[in-house]
Amino acid sequence: MAFEHRIGLQQKLKQTLVITPQLKAAIKILQLSRTDLDQLVNEELEQNPALDELGLGQEEIEIEPDAPAEERMPDLVDPTIDSGLGPTESEPSEVAPEESRLGEIDWAEYLANYAANETHGALSSAAGTGADFDEDSRPTLENTLARAFSLTDHLTWQLRMGGFDPEETAVGDVLIGNVDENGYLRITVEEVALEAGVDPAVVERTLARMQRFDPPGVLARDVAECLRVQLDQLEDVDKTVRDHARRIVCGHLDLVESRRYEKLARDSGLTKREITAAVQLISSLEPKPGRSWVAEEPRYVMPDVFVYKMDGQWTVSLNDDGMPRLRVSDAYRRLLTSEDGPEEAKAYIRDKLASAQWLIRSIHQRQSTLMKVTNSIVRFQEAFLDRGVPALRPLVLKDVANDIGMHESTVSRATANKWVHTPQGTLDLKYFFTTSIRSADGEGVSAESVKEKIRTMITVEDTRRPFSDQHLAEALAHDGIEIARRTVAKYRETMGILPSSRRKRLS
Repeated sequence: MAFEHRIGLQQKLKQTLVITPQLKAAIKILQLSRTDLDQLVNEELEQNPALDELGLGQEEIEIEPDAPAEERMPDLVDPTIDSGLGPTESEPSEVAPEESRLGEIDWAEYLANYAANETHGALSSAAGTGADFDEDSRPTLENTLARAFSLTDHLTWQLRMGGFDPEETAVGDVLIGNVDENGYLRITVEEVALEAGVDPAVVERTLARMQRFDPPGVLARDVAECLRVQLDQLEDVDKTVRDHARRIVCGHLDLVESRRYEKLARDSGLTKREITAAVQLISSLEPKPGRSWVAEEPRYVMPDVFVYKMDGQWTVSLNDDGMPRLRVSDAYRRLLTSEDGPEEAKAYIRDKLASAQWLIRSIHQRQSTLMKVTNSIVRFQEAFLDRGVPALRPLVLKDVANDIGMHESTVSRATANKWVHTPQGTLDLKYFFTTSIRSADGEGVSAESVKEKIRTMITVEDTRRPFSDQHLAEALAHDGIEIARRTVAKYRETMGILPSSRRKRLS
């Protein structure tokens, strides 16, 4: 059998989707929140000399470079979207003689210095000497962050002021260094003694003194010890009630947690009235004494879109307050069109102009896409805007994508990290997308509206006989919403609501 091997060249024509760096940047801008977009624009204004911020009364000036097709701004989501940055006609400005002679500028030195500034940026200026320090560049007091006084700082201050001897102070430093965010000690006495090089008796003595520090219950090794220490420090409550509470905390805390009060009465020998008073006292204590000292950074939300009613119609407007208005530098445009100057300098200017134009187009396209998506959401959710959560309609990305003629992934990116201010509050745009639960009449009901119904029923329940998940499911069925008990339990857990056994109260 003979085999014939043929080697040759063949040409094929095929289309492939290539995501260029510019397109990746445009997609990234589409996903940015308003705060992140402001930061990006400010960074570009500092780094790109071809990008200018428009002042009041100035008009945008846009270049129209003869770029090849693959370098032009592609339609990110829809070829019909108007970027809003078409070329604008303006009167030709007179070029000063010194600006027209590029050859007189030392471009090699300029490019080297500018590249260094781009690389080091604020780091180089912050690390400068006293001679080049500008007093005006110092941030104002309002823009200077201060470190919050932490639980560790608070305990250390009390240790230093508590009259401890050097050996006890060394033990105290080890103890404080092993306190978690809730105020509990996460190290054994033996481990502390080994690390501090002291006898375990010294650790026990020091720990007993430090457990009287503020906040009450700090440095406890478990919940029972934490509550017991707090009870021991109470002086303005009835001694009998405090003793009953201490007895329950030390031996029957699990029964209190599970609300098994009948068994608690049998095991402790206390009456129902005594248990009620003791449990109320225990409930007033703080099981996580370090909670109030957790330094959480405040999260500020700036709405990207405003939705309001005007003349009976819902209106959508973008939040442009404080957003810099950008344009391509006219001076750099004139430098590029000049006949003089080295080609290296022109290539640098051309690159910076293209980068500036791409940023402006990407921002305009982001705003256009965000407006289309928000207008579509408002059309779907008008009832929610009028009446609140119970009227929230089921909505998925595909519904909005089909409504505005875009891809679902584009809608997802456009709603990511975006906030909208409505009469119902400032909400994440993702909030409006919720799954559907079929009701008895065949229409879909939003999962968020079902959660709201569950929350409302639990709010008005009798705490002595709280509603079980099965009871809640049956009550929803009477309203025409057929969901399983396990679905009710899942929704309740996502809302942070305890099960009925742990919501029960004695009175």
